[in-house]
Amino acid sequence: MSRTPGRIRVLVVDDSVVIRKIVTEALAADPEMEVVGIAKDGRTAVTKVDELEPDAVTMDIEMPVMNGIEAVRAIRRTRPRLPIVMFSTLTERGASATLDALSAGASDYVTKPSNVSNFAESQQNIRDQLIPKLKALTQTWRAAGGGTAAAAPRPRPAVAVTCPRRPRTGPFGVLAIGSSTGGPDALAQVLPALPAHLPVPVVVVQHMPPLFTRLLAQRLDTHCALTVVEAAEGEPIVPGTIVIAPGGTHLVVRRQGTSLVAHLTQDPPENFCRPAVDVLFRSVASVFGDRVLACVLTGMGRDGEKGAGVIRAAGGEVVVQDEATSVVWGMPGAVAGAGQADRILPLPRIGSDIAAALSRGPAPVGVRS
Repeated sequence: MSRTPGRIRVLVVDDSVVIRKIVTEALAADPEMEVVGIAKDGRTAVTKVDELEPDAVTMDIEMPVMNGIEAVRAIRRTRPRLPIVMFSTLTERGASATLDALSAGASDYVTKPSNVSNFAESQQNIRDQLIPKLKALTQTWRAAGGGTAAAAPRPRPAVAVTCPRRPRTGPFGVLAIGSSTGGPDALAQVLPALPAHLPVPVVVVQHMPPLFTRLLAQRLDTHCALTVVEAAEGEPIVPGTIVIAPGGTHLVVRRQGTSLVAHLTQDPPENFCRPAVDVLFRSVASVFGDRVLACVLTGMGRDGEKGAGVIRAAGGEVVVQDEATSVVWGMPGAVAGAGQADRILPLPRIGSDIAAALSRGPAPVGVRS
């Protein structure tokens, strides 16, 4: 099938005529985008993926004949890494369905325009949310061989550099993890690998809206030996618990007497994100010094790069996910490209690697060496 060189060919799947019009017109206005087809239900979408061979798919969840989650599963049987971005609603049902779609293999999600009567506002929402994700996901997909020779090359992340140091002998005091696009699935692989007797607390920033993070914590809790909770103000930061930053709120680790607690702030976004990985990483470095083990998983953008530098400058260690297993190698690629990674590992190895690194026993809580 002929392709326009350099353009991202998108299949738009939604049972709403209005949403299809909003999405197709917003995408068509971008010179790098080309809408190659539409589908009104999941079954038609599966057929059109085979016929049109798009570079990316936008997928509604609630549709007749076959819903979006079932369609994702069907597409993934033959196209395991084709970028698929779901449209979600900011409701408990919508958030739960979105997490189901991500578990089924969807690449990412955006929130569906809520005020479709305001056509211009809805299109701007699509331009701001959807188009950057399609470009980032497609870049990674093409780099992995999913595109065609007709596609123009896109800029690649900085060359990965590992900067290991002397073998560590002292124990760590905390594990801090940052993730974004593709993060829920990555966390679902890494966190269950941590043992119930892990001697340090775990703190996590996953870029997600409010409500989504609470449901994510609940789902992870059912699969992990450790307890997983969404952070609340004053939440104890203790071994045996994984604390996830609430959507829309920065998570900071603070001393409170002889204890450590979660502090939540509405400070301005960093790297366009709140919660931001950099905010969390700076806070754990200030409290634990060289006893920080940090991990940066798949995600768009550069959040975590500066924070990883702060952790390494304090003597801590940083592990990042490799490009081959990342949905988007933005965040881990930025850390690696800046020379702030001690190890670059494929996702299946990260859980066991950090579990082994943390097994040397607890550091004194809140004390820097």
